Amino acid sequence: MKIDKEISHPIHPQHRLKLEYTEIPFNCDGCKEAGIGYKYSCKRCEFDLHKTCGAAAPTITHPFYRKCDFQLHYQPPGREMRICDACRKDVLGFVYHCKRCGFDLHPCCANLPQVLDDGEHNLYLCLKLSSSCHRCGGKGAGWCYRTQCKSYNLHVSCVKELLVESWQAMYLNVDKNKVREMQTRIPSLKGTLKNHHHVHRSGKGGGKVSKCCEMAGGAVRIIVSAILGDPTALIAAVVGGFMSK
Repeated sequence: MKIDKEISHPIHPQHRLKLEYTEIPFNCDGCKEAGIGYKYSCKRCEFDLHKTCGAAAPTITHPFYRKCDFQLHYQPPGREMRICDACRKDVLGFVYHCKRCGFDLHPCCANLPQVLDDGEHNLYLCLKLSSSCHRCGGKGAGWCYRTQCKSYNLHVSCVKELLVESWQAMYLNVDKNKVREMQTRIPSLKGTLKNHHHVHRSGKGGGKVSKCCEMAGGAVRIIVSAILGDPTALIAAVVGGFMSK
């Protein structure tokens, strides 16, 4: 897909927006969600759009909602508060909305890959969890990514929360004691999966399960890259720090 290095956008008509890359978190003036990596920016006005929001198509379809036709809205339609059906976060700006069915998707969520491939393993985007989310421990609504063995699930919303908390610690000078407490609450992914599968390792299929456990250490990094669109050294460092606790 061709990516324009400079665009005009209806919500910022006074200046053209230039494509640039940043490893400093920003708030998208389109969907109002956090971003990092490629963005369309107007430095004179401190105006930023996710690359996905800046290049969002007027209409889309999605394999999870085959009967839906999603239309792009620059503001949430209607008077009621709307929630993204992918990440379960409030819709505050740009949104894909299906008028017939009532579903809503942030543009970045609508563009999440169905399959993530790190070169050795696949993670699959699912409409519902097959087991508890590894971070929050719940089975609440919202999309998730899962491993092939179906025993590792992570809400898209939980990855977003982890990122926001991490960025607050790094850029907004959050209390260091609070950061340490937050890090303690996030379990070691490798250790938890190792214990979860310990009983099965000696039986048939143990090798396959073991490989699934081994790749869990990198799963969050891959999901983060998909959510934000760009893998960066910053993200790897942040997530790696949480997972080593």
